[in-house]
Amino acid sequence: MRKWMGLILGTVMGCSAMAQTGVLNLYSARHYPTDEALYSDFTKATGIKINRVDSDDAGILARLKTEGSASPADVILLVDAARLWKGEVEGLFLPVQSKILESAVPAQLRAKPADAGGTAWFGLSTRARVVVYDKLKVPRPEVDTYEKLAEPQNKGRLCIRSGSHPYNLSLFGAMTEHLGPAKTELWLKGLVDNMARSPKGGDTDQIKAVASGECAVAVTNTYYLARLMRSSNPAEKALLDRVGVVFPNQASWGTHINIAGGAVARYSKNTESAVKFLEYLVSPEAQNHFANGNNEWPVVPGLKLDNPALKSMTGGAFKSELLPISAVGMNQIKVQQMLDRVGFK
Repeated sequence: MRKWMGLILGTVMGCSAMAQTGVLNLYSARHYPTDEALYSDFTKATGIKINRVDSDDAGILARLKTEGSASPADVILLVDAARLWKGEVEGLFLPVQSKILESAVPAQLRAKPADAGGTAWFGLSTRARVVVYDKLKVPRPEVDTYEKLAEPQNKGRLCIRSGSHPYNLSLFGAMTEHLGPAKTELWLKGLVDNMARSPKGGDTDQIKAVASGECAVAVTNTYYLARLMRSSNPAEKALLDRVGVVFPNQASWGTHINIAGGAVARYSKNTESAVKFLEYLVSPEAQNHFANGNNEWPVVPGLKLDNPALKSMTGGAFKSELLPISAVGMNQIKVQQMLDRVGFK
């Protein structure tokens, strides 16, 4: 922590803009109480206060467009890859150059550098979209790929949240890239045909539905599952006695991951300090906080993972897909049209 904070402190406090304001305006879609420690540590080291405005991804992008050049935003934190891509293509982010960020964040987890130089956004943490299943009813090999969820053996087994939720739209956009539009639409139709009930609720509700026997298979992000695994509530822990987890497609392209990422706002008045804040978020200490505080996977390779729930799921590592985020983002409209045609609500 001292090494990273020393670097941040020395550079940030030399920034003339920050010397005048002492505040970074953060628009954040991260609604996790555990993140408060991250902001607090940054403020303690630099004297720079974080003024946070909370909304969801769509609300933040809409606000940035409405505010235009009058926006006070300095840093943007979003929790969906397709929304990061949308913010980039709509010109809401300021491409920046940072050797620290570029060396810490793998190329597939950040925007492609702009022609004029600079990168529009950087992934800060990831969440895997996995399959959970009833260990009493479902053989693991019947659900070890996303494609198998649409096959006849899973008729009447599937629970899933709304197809239009960003987590599912990103998964379906990735599947479109892997399978092509025609096969993806057939796959989506198969998911609809295999549903145990109409889509409803969040990811935790899908896990609970499997545990209760309402359905036998569901799709969830890993951090929802890890929360239950780490819960101090015996009833929540007991839910998992019946539930198994699969990281799909380990023998092919790998498990789909979604990204929580950050960007400097297009009209930031404090760009140097905004970059330093993003650099702080890829420090080993901050990355471990994402893992331990909110059960997310670090983006920085090679970090020791201390979270017991994440380690127990996979032994600490799994094969993830390597699709460029731009490809997933560009498929969103196409996916929504397919969902409408197959009746995926």
